[in-house]
Amino acid sequence: MAPEYMSHGQFSVKLDVFSFGVLLLELVSGKDRRFPLGHNNSEEYLLSYAWRNWRQGTTADVIDPVLRATSSFQIDMLRCIHIALLCVQENAADRPTMSLVVLMLNSSSLTLRIPSQPAFHLPNSRDWESSTSSRSNTMQPRSNNDVSISEYGPR
Repeated sequence: MAPEYMSHGQFSVKLDVFSFGVLLLELVSGKDRRFPLGHNNSEEYLLSYAWRNWRQGTTADVIDPVLRATSSFQIDMLRCIHIALLCVQENAADRPTMSLVVLMLNSSSLTLRIPSQPAFHLPNSRDWESSTSSRSNTMQPRSNNDVSISEYGPR
């Protein structure tokens, strides 16, 4: 969720752009923004992970290893990460419009700006608890027979 909406409840056309950037990072990385990624025994979330790798010049590390190993589209995936980082910039005014995002995705000849620092948002405890409980529920055996059916017949 965009930081301006979370902190001030401020709605803007850039909210969808922020969400799209997060979605794009999740698709390319194969990682969920809500779960911490282990790095040097610390917790790091998807936006900070992508930003750190982009700053260090190791953006390819963000790409899902399965995609990285099998895809000939690594340059396109790196461009998607770059565009995603433009979409999740902390300052909403710095984010591109959605029409510009579509143009950037469709045109590899278009030069991309250098992104500024993204909005680092740690999931709130409710996000974490709901995602954790949904994971634990999928691991436990379940019964689908919660309802019994009674048949009525004539005497």
